Formats: sequence, structure tokens, C-alpha cells
Amino acid sequence: MTKFSLNALIAATAMTVAPFATSYAADLSFPHIETIGTSQISIAADVAMINVEVVIQEDSASAAKASSDKAVAEFIKRLKAQGVAAKDIQSANIRLNPRHLYDPETRINKEIGYQARRQVTVTVTELNKLNQILDSALANGINKINHINFKASQEQELIAKARAQAIQDAKQKAQALASGFDKELDGVWQIRYYEQRPVQPAMYRMKAGMEADVAESYQ
Repeated sequence: MTKFSLNALIAATAMTVAPFATSYAADLSFPHIETIGTSQISIAADVAMINVEVVIQEDSASAAKASSDKAVAEFIKRLKAQGVAAKDIQSANIRLNPRHLYDPETRINKEIGYQARRQVTVTVTELNKLNQILDSALANGINKINHINFKASQEQELIAKARAQAIQDAKQKAQALASGFDKELDGVWQIRYYEQRPVQPAMYRMKAGMEADVAESYQ
């Protein structure tokens, strides 16, 4: 089972009950305690984001576009047949560029054709279908898998939970330190929050050999 970690780091400076002047506070020349609260939540990924691409080279721009559009449209059709919802499929517009070959005799770059590129991003919510979808992508037309990212569908809620745990950790440490020195806390002077993104469990790149409704493939 693929897992990744959510991390949170909180730094809090707590004031004691000892009185101090405002000018001293600006320089932190007053009794205080600084603690760092941390937390980590490890969870199983339940969503995969895959980005695949078709790269086509043809003699003309129209031929390159037609071949690229056909490959993407057929892939989308196969995705829907496998139960992937239309909202989980995003296809980019085409990138069409001329191809040139340098002629050392004439010292001129001669146009020898066109290259067309289109990407498709798929959100896979049933991870048991991931290999099947990747095989389908490479079976006919799609010839490059750019990356695969795993994540949790409840990521934002879990980040908030990790942050709350880090805050509680910082507060408990400050209270324990103050009690150890027979002091009382009077409040919080400063809080610094260091947001940390989830650690991705897997990302890889690979390439493979080459191989409707074209209008529907532009979404």
C-alpha cells in the first residue's frame, strides 16, 4: 500500500507573567520561552494523478495535428470505457512546431516536417485500475508517461489536522517548561508557521514506442 507523510512545524514564543516594557519586547529582552511543535501523519494514498503525452512527427502540420488528435481522442474513449469520469480527464491544447535539419553545404536550416504534442492528465480514483489505464495509454497512440503522483483525497483536512497537532505539541512543551521553573505563562507573543507539503511516495518517468471524436478531446 502506498503511503506518504503530512508534516507540520510550529514555532511559538510564549510570555511569562513577569512585567516588561514595550521597548524591551521589541528586542525580546524579557522572560520568554520558545518552543517548536511538530507533528506527522502517515496515510495511505487513494488517488493517483497521471500525466501522459503523445508526440507525433509528420511531413505537414495538418497531418501531425490529425494524428495527435486521433491518439488523444481514442485514449479518452478507452478511459471512459474503463469507468473514468469525464471530470477526471483533462486534455491540453496542441503544441505544433516545425522541424528543421541543418544543411552544412548551404548553411541553411531546411524545414523537414512538423511535430505535434498533446498531454492528457487523468485522476485515477480506483488505484486497482492504475496499471490497466497505463497499459491502455501505451497500447495505441500515447508514447510518453511524464509522471505519476499519488495523493490522498482528504489532503486538506489532514494538513489541518497535522497543523492542529503541532500547535498542541508547542503549547504542551511551553507549559511543561514554565511549570518546571515554577513560572506561569501569560500568553503567546509570536507564532511562526512553516508549511510543509506532503511527501510524495512515488514519481517516475518512462517512455515507450509509438503508434472518435476529436472535438471532445479538447477540454
